[in-house]
Amino acid sequence: MSPQSTPLRKGYTTGVHAAIAFASALEGLLGSRVCTTSTTCKMENDDLDVTKGCKIVATLSYRKEDIPLNPIAHTPYQIGTLRLYAGRGVGVVTKTGLKAPKGYPAINPVPLKAIEAHYAHICTVPEETIYASISVLEGEEIAKQTANAKVGVLGGISILGTTGFVKPVSSAAYIDSIATEIAFAKANGYGKIVLTLGNSSFSEAKKHYPEEQIVEIGNFVYDALKIAKEKGFKEVVFVCGIGKATKVMQGHKNTHNRFGQINFEALKIHIADKLGIEIDTEVTKTVKGITTQLNEKQDAFYSMVKRDTQTQIENWFPALQAETVIVR
Repeated sequence: MSPQSTPLRKGYTTGVHAAIAFASALEGLLGSRVCTTSTTCKMENDDLDVTKGCKIVATLSYRKEDIPLNPIAHTPYQIGTLRLYAGRGVGVVTKTGLKAPKGYPAINPVPLKAIEAHYAHICTVPEETIYASISVLEGEEIAKQTANAKVGVLGGISILGTTGFVKPVSSAAYIDSIATEIAFAKANGYGKIVLTLGNSSFSEAKKHYPEEQIVEIGNFVYDALKIAKEKGFKEVVFVCGIGKATKVMQGHKNTHNRFGQINFEALKIHIADKLGIEIDTEVTKTVKGITTQLNEKQDAFYSMVKRDTQTQIENWFPALQAETVIVR
């Protein structure tokens, strides 16, 4: 079987694993009446997912002091007699604008409903208060690879999930993260969203905008713009290098090489038409390399790509007013 025809592996979300661990620990607690812990390991999948392989732990007890807690003060979710806390490695929400409320564990609504359903199914007889926490081993370290701190989720990762499945084909985890950050910026009063591609672009954007207003979108240009429009933004600042900008100018919705590469013959014609310069595309196959042939017309080339990139974005989404910033 060729690599292209090998099925991509799906996986279960952190929310599914947390709910399964919770149900197992709850049954153990009711059966033994002593503090019970259950652990699941998030399976490998082919998505862009930093939580692959992490261990998710549910701890339940009749005594609050038995359960591990995120040290940041927070309010537990109250489900009947259940008090559900953020354990070690699961974040606490400290800012508004996220699906989980400020001051509570970073457990999104769908996983929370799954935990509530397990509680109602297993704990059919009214019980004394049960204390529970969901933890993630090494969760604080994993969270450093996410935007959690920027959006106010501190001390660990978020417990996420909507359908229960991680879908590798759509790179769902990454796009969900982009959507969360864009929604957060909107909820915190920013009228303009800043989208960046790459570390250099992010560093440049931070010189001019608050970090909460900036979203790193990887290669997901069209998806991020679509989300920005759906969240009600009218203005977008698009910050990237000349190569990525050229791809967008040529109509590529995702700037990863496997989704499309720059058409250098078309670029050669474009430069000849707009700038009156003949370039040799056989000498180089990078846009940076082409700029070395432009001499005093380099600035004009950057201005052309900037303008035509903005035009392409506005052709895709007429309701968005685009500003392109190209990092040299």
